[in-house]
Amino acid sequence: MTYELSETPEAEPGPSASARPSHRLRWNKVPEVTAYFWIIKVLCTTVGETAADLLNEKAGLGLTGVSVLMSALLAVVLVVQFRTKEYRAGVYWLAVALISVVGTLISDNLTDNIGVPLETSTAVFAVLLAVAFVVWYRREHTLSIHSVDTTSREAYYWLAVLFTFALGTAGGDLVSERMDLGYWLAAVLFALAIAAVAVAHFALGLDAVWSFWIAYILTRPLGASVGDYLSQPTGDGGLGLGTVVTSGLFLAVILGLVVYLAVTRKDVVDHARVTGQVA
Repeated sequence: MTYELSETPEAEPGPSASARPSHRLRWNKVPEVTAYFWIIKVLCTTVGETAADLLNEKAGLGLTGVSVLMSALLAVVLVVQFRTKEYRAGVYWLAVALISVVGTLISDNLTDNIGVPLETSTAVFAVLLAVAFVVWYRREHTLSIHSVDTTSREAYYWLAVLFTFALGTAGGDLVSERMDLGYWLAAVLFALAIAAVAVAHFALGLDAVWSFWIAYILTRPLGASVGDYLSQPTGDGGLGLGTVVTSGLFLAVILGLVVYLAVTRKDVVDHARVTGQVA
């Protein structure tokens, strides 16, 4: 099982204050950050890009119709996620994959249907994400994913995740279009940016929480660039695999990894290691 210790407000002075624990033992609802986590996250962002394009092209519902459909599916999966008592790999990663699609569609709707400039949408999503972080921290006194152990913290977590996908989509499109790098070079650029964050964290002491969230944002345009490179026609700078093949390939890899993690539980935080207690 995945256990976490989370801080709670100090008890008010009173006769029973000394009997109240300063920490609560709860289930953590998100996976441990391992190499598997980042691999699946990038794959989900790639699927978010290609699946959004595929549904928009093949479903015949239009961008708005597809957005409504995927948002409804996401809402259902999030209800299941919130109702689970602990981290479940299948439910969690299905929610991430769907929120990747929805985040992409939100950004695409603003750009293609409403005509909002990418500079504006990028700035708006950055502000919304900053507000979500501020409110989350002021209410919970932590932004750590190792403390997603209450309903309110889980709500802030998923709201932040949604904004990171929307921001990553808009910001990635902005960089790619303005710099005209092409899909492959754009992917290399974002990969180098993530590597720089890793160096800043491990070598220069950048705070672990901020390192995580910055890298989390950057994996969105990285995955999108890889997805576009694989799926787009050769005349547009891609490999021409198409959205069907690319989406199917990445979904198969995601499914294989999630099944492996569900069986082995390698991405479940070890209670004894985290708390120093015997589970």
